[in-house]
Amino acid sequence: MAHGLRLVYHRPIMSNIPSHAAPERPITLVGLMGVGKTTIGRRLASRLSRPFLDADAEVESAAGRTVAEIFADFGEAAFRDGERKVIARLLDEPKPVVLALGGGAFMDPDTRALIKERAISVWLKADVDTLFERVMRKPGQRPLLETEDPRAVLERLHAERAPVYAQADIVVDSDAASHDTTVQRLIDALQAVQQGQ
Repeated sequence: MAHGLRLVYHRPIMSNIPSHAAPERPITLVGLMGVGKTTIGRRLASRLSRPFLDADAEVESAAGRTVAEIFADFGEAAFRDGERKVIARLLDEPKPVVLALGGGAFMDPDTRALIKERAISVWLKADVDTLFERVMRKPGQRPLLETEDPRAVLERLHAERAPVYAQADIVVDSDAASHDTTVQRLIDALQAVQQGQ
């Protein structure tokens, strides 16, 4: 790839995404906490002149309570069901959006199938060292890491989720590079889809 960019295609996505349709589909960003889905998503949306939406924020708005409260009051199954319905609505917006998903959304088989059918999925990938350094900058904002050994939790999540995230249409490194560099990598990958590469 140009400029030494590392863009990984795990399957021939052109068989699933016609080149003429690629720009018209919503773009969903998946990955672990700390990978930069919101920051990169906002910048990507700006570059593409698209609306940016955060799935967790939209779920909270629809439910009138926080994600943590939904989990506590109704359990994960109810949360995932509501999350799937919200994501389905967002993917049907009249103007295709850039949508940042919560870390667990893509793990749900039904949600994953919905995204495969209606959107282009992008795994923003980073190693555990990079993720841990980023999430520790803002203590208290990651409930899953409020444990005695947050790094062990992050390592476990990485091991469990990476094989599923790898099913995304596009994989882009979001490592120690700047957010702008990652956005450019993602735009290059989307252009490659559009051009049938």
